Amino acid sequence: MARKQRNRAADYAVYLVVRLLVAAVQAVPPRWAYAVAGALAWLLYTLVKSRRRIALENVRAAFPELVNDPAKADRLVRAMFGHFAQSVVELMLIPRKLHVGTWRKHLALPEGHLTLPHLLTGRAALIVTAHFGNWEIAGFHLGLCGFRTHAIARALDNPYLQRFALHFRQRTGQTIIDKNDDFEFLTEVLKGGGKVATLADQDAGPRGVFVDFFGRPASTHKAVALMAMQFDAVMVVIGVPRVPRTAYPQRPDFDPTDPLAPLFYAVRVADVIDPREYASDPNAVKRITQRYSAALEALIREHPEQYFWLHRRWKHQPKAKGAKAA
Repeated sequence: MARKQRNRAADYAVYLVVRLLVAAVQAVPPRWAYAVAGALAWLLYTLVKSRRRIALENVRAAFPELVNDPAKADRLVRAMFGHFAQSVVELMLIPRKLHVGTWRKHLALPEGHLTLPHLLTGRAALIVTAHFGNWEIAGFHLGLCGFRTHAIARALDNPYLQRFALHFRQRTGQTIIDKNDDFEFLTEVLKGGGKVATLADQDAGPRGVFVDFFGRPASTHKAVALMAMQFDAVMVVIGVPRVPRTAYPQRPDFDPTDPLAPLFYAVRVADVIDPREYASDPNAVKRITQRYSAALEALIREHPEQYFWLHRRWKHQPKAKGAKAA
């Protein structure tokens, strides 16, 4: 089916609004920018009722104890809206605030010893993460530190916003691989021992491999495990949650009253999976997929308000045995 032709004028208008918003956020004091994030979170929670309902359904299913505590479930969803609005504003600030000399004020690497060896060897590596915390900041930071990485992402439908997003994502050296159109390039990168990041928590439809995720079968893409096996790529499962500064040693020159104090994340490593361990396992794809899904779940359980409960992660379910095709 031919792709529907887009309205270029409408696309450009949306792009201009986004650029103006970014310029305004970068121009005002950070406290004002965070105030804008708070207002945006309130508006989204209040007005986008369909997504709020999906989020509530998801958190109640993931945490059954919340079924009988609607107020707590609602607070979690409100906190999720607040976190992501704040993260979007921070992404606008990062290009001007996060540099080689400042990143330690905003990012902790408590398990760097688990990631660095795989970034420095000639063996291919897959950095597996989820729509959790602030996943964009990890690729930005790796580029700042001189690592040349790649990330798999779907191109935005709006071509003007796509160019703008690419400029942000690639400004420190990360290269974006189109999820739908760059398979040959992806193959070339992995064959050459490249380091590729991918989001691995999206519904894969009826043909995905079903693994347990928060106690429910979740259709998950087979491609991540298949790539690891085909290209002998070690898998590093990470999350980048917002964390309290008091939990991590800080530079002595950091001022706790700094208006950018909320911009503090930790790159957490949940698991390191070597596909060689599954070389003779006939169920390797499902076992690897289950293992990294469990690792991501463990991270999300520590900071549930920072997971993107708005998407339909459990949209497709396995067909009942013996069910006839329609």
